[in-house]
Amino acid sequence: MLSIRDPRAAELAKLLAAQRRSTMTEAIIVALENELKRERVKLPLPERLAGLAEKARRLAGAHRRKVTKDEIDEFWGQ
Repeated sequence: MLSIRDPRAAELAKLLAAQRRSTMTEAIIVALENELKRERVKLPLPERLAGLAEKARRLAGAHRRKVTKDEIDEFWGQ
């Protein structure tokens, strides 16, 4: 049994239910299921970074060059 005592949580559940034209219970169940799915597929940071690095290497192509320190500093606004 779930009892929503937090006014903000209750309002969010009402808004989601209204947008989906469902009951608050159905909206809460779907929202919780979606969050659980996101948690299951979430990759650890090192794996996400490795994937981004690989994508950057592919996009750079065979004739890529090293990025200079000045370019890195410029990128970070220094």
